[in-house]
Formats: sequence, C-alpha cells, structure tokens
Amino acid sequence: MQTDIGVIVEGQRKFYESGKTLDIKTRLNYLKRLYTAIKQNLDVIHSGLYADLGKSASESYMCETGLVLSELSHFIKNVKKYAKAKRVKTPLAQFASKSYRLPSPYGTVLIMNPWNYPFLLSMDPLIAAVAAGNTVVLKTSAYSPNTNAAIEKVISSVFPEEYVSVVFGGSQVNRILFETKFDYIFFTGSKAVGKIVYSKAAENLTPVTLELGGKSPCIVDETADISLAAKRIVWGKFLNLGQTCVAPDYVLCSEKVREKLILEIKKQIKKQFGENPLKNPAYGKMINEKHFYRVCGLIESEKVVCGGKSDLETLKIEPTVMDGVLYSDKVMSEEIFGPVLPVIGYNEISEVVNYVSENDAPLALYVFSSDKKRIKSLTEKLGFGGGCINDTVIHLATSYMPFGGFKESGTGSYHGKAGFDTFTHYKSIVDKKTFLDLSMRYQPFKKINDKLIKMFLH
Repeated sequence: MQTDIGVIVEGQRKFYESGKTLDIKTRLNYLKRLYTAIKQNLDVIHSGLYADLGKSASESYMCETGLVLSELSHFIKNVKKYAKAKRVKTPLAQFASKSYRLPSPYGTVLIMNPWNYPFLLSMDPLIAAVAAGNTVVLKTSAYSPNTNAAIEKVISSVFPEEYVSVVFGGSQVNRILFETKFDYIFFTGSKAVGKIVYSKAAENLTPVTLELGGKSPCIVDETADISLAAKRIVWGKFLNLGQTCVAPDYVLCSEKVREKLILEIKKQIKKQFGENPLKNPAYGKMINEKHFYRVCGLIESEKVVCGGKSDLETLKIEPTVMDGVLYSDKVMSEEIFGPVLPVIGYNEISEVVNYVSENDAPLALYVFSSDKKRIKSLTEKLGFGGGCINDTVIHLATSYMPFGGFKESGTGSYHGKAGFDTFTHYKSIVDKKTFLDLSMRYQPFKKINDKLIKMFLH
C-alpha cells in the first residue's frame, strides 16, 4: 500500500506539472462530467448511504447528493470568474505599473473525509480542489465501505488516477499518508485525529484546513416561538441520528419556558419519527457498535424524559431527551454525536454567556429568540464557527457563505468561492512598465529625492 500511495502521488505530481489542470476548459469539462456521473448513479450512492447509516433516499438527497449537485452547479457557473486574475489598485509610488492577484493551485492535495456524511464531505472539498486546478488524493473513512464503493465508482468513471484517486484503509493507511508530502491537506473529522494531522503537516510545513466539531449549544429564551423552535431543534438534532458535526449538541433553555419546550419536543419527536422510531425505516442507525455503545453510555435513565431505548441488532437509538442535566454530567463532557439531547435550564442569560465562553469554541451556535437586542449580543459576544437564528444546521447548505470552524472547532473554511480560495494561492504581481523609470529610489540618495519619496508614500 505504501508503494501504491507513493506511485499515485508521483503520478499526480507529474500530471499537475504537465499544466493540464491549469486549463479552465479542462476543469470545467471534468466538473460537468462529475455532475452527470453523480446524477446517473444516485441510486447506487443512496444505497451505499442506506447500508452504512440507514439514511433514506429522501434524506440522502436532501443532505448529501442534492447539496453536492448544487455545489457543482455553482462552480460550473462561476469557475471561469473565480480563476481570473484580479486587478487591484497600485500605489502612486509604483507608477507606472499595474497590480493583480493571480489565482494559482497548490498542486497535489490530500482530502480526508469522515464517515457521518461520507459522500457530501468527500465531494464538496474535492469539487473546490478540482475547480481551483489541483490534483486530488481522496482518503475515505473505513467506517463507510458501501458509500466508499459508490464514490470510487463515480470518481473512476470521470477522472484518470493521475488526476483524482480514491484511497481506502484505516489507521495504517493514514500513517502512510501523513508521512507523504502533499501541497495541501484538507481534513474533516475528530479533534483527536485533527491534532495528529496538524502535527504531521507541520513537519513538512504543509498548509491545512481542519473541519472539526465540538459541543454546539442551542439557546432558547423566553421570547422564542417554542413550538417552532421544538420542531426545528428536533429536525436538526436527530438528522442522521445526531451524527452531524453541526447538530445542536445540547439546549440551554430559559426556566420560564423549559417545561413547555420539552413538551413540544416530545410532540415533535412523535410527529416526525412515529410512535416507535426504532421501527421507522426512515430513521437511521449508528455507524457501528463502537459508537452505539459510546452514545448509550451517555444516557442516564433517571434523567430521560423521552426515548432512551435502543436496539443493538439494528444499531438504532431512540430520539432521547434528558432533563435536569448538570454541566458536570458525563453527557456534557464530550461531543455527543448521537440522538441524545440534554436540556439545561438557566435563569439569567449571563449564565449562558459565561458557560459557552469558558469552554472550547463550538462549530455552531443556535439562538431561538425574538429579542433582536439579545440575538445581537449573543452572536457578537460568543465565539463559534457559524450558526442560525431561529433554525438549526441550514447555514452549511449554501454555496454563498463560507463554512468552517473557529479556534478549537477548526481552522479554514470552504463552500463556493471560499472553497476555491482554500485550495488556491493568490500570487501578488506588479507588472511595471518600461517606458518610465523614476531615479529617486536609486542611490546616491539626495534630499530632493527624500522629499519626493515622502510625498509619494504619504
């Protein structure tokens, strides 16, 4: 395998050095072919996602394949514009010349995807990297083999191996990749592995983007539309069985409406998933036994007010709500990444600000409120990657805003133009004309020249 990866990377470097990926028509042609291949293989991709995560075809399209097709459409329409040199102003002191920023690809990049949205989080960064003119080695998660097979089928039908390659395997393959020199690394996954990626990349001074996670809070104050808040929290939390990096991890709710919110959440769980969610074919499953047992271990039965049951055979856990949760409880000690929703009441909003500020910066923040002053205060004071006001999760479903973490929840961003920028180095270039050459910058320096220089620079 080590030899294979070495051969792949060497082949990609030669392909990149040939200059073929610099041609915008070539990039556009492959993006269009990728779009067609995904459309033709939707059933295969959706079958893989169902086998790995129990996702229905509707959820798979809404949260994975549909978003990928949307991102592809965005780049197909805009890649020519993004790839053009950008003219910028030139200081008077550099007369006569023009200045511009030239978008240039990094070269051969490594993209490492996670298992929770294995198709979306493989394709979105890959699309941006190809649009920017790079070659790509895509390392898929070992936990999602069925989706991996669909990804390989799509990629191999579109790209030659020297352009885009899919690499399979577990930790051993990761170690080989970490020892291989890439020009850029894009990683989505856990903080623990993210630290390893960052450390290994530093050895080669390789730039990185880290899309990590964290405990994303959902704040509900007394002015919120409680029934709507419950509906949208239930949707965002239990989507993909809670295995979503931007899922509301826990709820901080005003004591004035806490009981009402919990009642509405219970109603919404029943409405959205039925009387017995474990028997609902559209309700997903945990990725494997390891994560099934881990999430079950976070549930304290005496604090469960809804759900709590599980089925090891199907790897399903009911949508579970816990009330009376303390900050010191086990469920608050780590990112849940499963269908368990702790609810913590607060009396003063300052309690919320203090708690969120004192802990690692979350990937997302959600605020349900009709108090504009409070919304402004919370979104300005608290540190987080991105988020929503009066909704959950949807801020990542757009090609017009960057998506990424902040501090401990990640570094860098992508989606749309931000993705193109991530995989692009902008060369700053001054094109100086030859018909005029001012002598004042050359030695020997004269007082009159000093005066002119000050005039030009100030």
